[in-house]
Amino acid sequence: MVWCAVRSFHIPAVDMGALRTRAPLAAVAGFSSVAGSTFFRSLASSKPSSRFACSAISTDARIKEAVHTDKAPAALGPYSQAIKVDNFVHVSGCLGLIPETGKFVSDNVVDQTEQVLKNMGEILKASGASYSSVVETTILLADWNDFKKINEIYAKYLPSPAPARSIFQIAALPLDAKIETGCIAAL
Repeated sequence: MVWCAVRSFHIPAVDMGALRTRAPLAAVAGFSSVAGSTFFRSLASSKPSSRFACSAISTDARIKEAVHTDKAPAALGPYSQAIKVDNFVHVSGCLGLIPETGKFVSDNVVDQTEQVLKNMGEILKASGASYSSVVETTILLADWNDFKKINEIYAKYLPSPAPARSIFQIAALPLDAKIETGCIAAL
């Protein structure tokens, strides 16, 4: 794979097989001046699955910013409650902890799910997003039998069209939580 640096614009990855038949067009488009002789060596490569890709480098793009609010529990380790980058906010997994005490709202999955979504909402609000801007969620469950219960609560918070979602049962969650939920939202 050949990587080239372009300071002020992004060029998507291009299939080398397709470029082999359009090499004069690629040269006219300026690819030859960007990638230099390495580009032409890759055209002559005997490997048909070769790919050409460009990765943009910029001093001002893709700067990440940590999001923090006292209205949600503090991170339990070396991570941020959320990170804003480009036009998205990535919210770390939230537990059903009460922000002021750091203790679970209860040992019940329904109560913990409500608190998880409230905590996630506060982090979204602090980042400039909302439940309606969530595009993807990841849910971790301690017990798959709780799936129906959490689905009912989830539907109250995340409006239609519902975000994409992944849900898993795992062996154990931090602090023996019943549920953990993270998300990605558009800004």
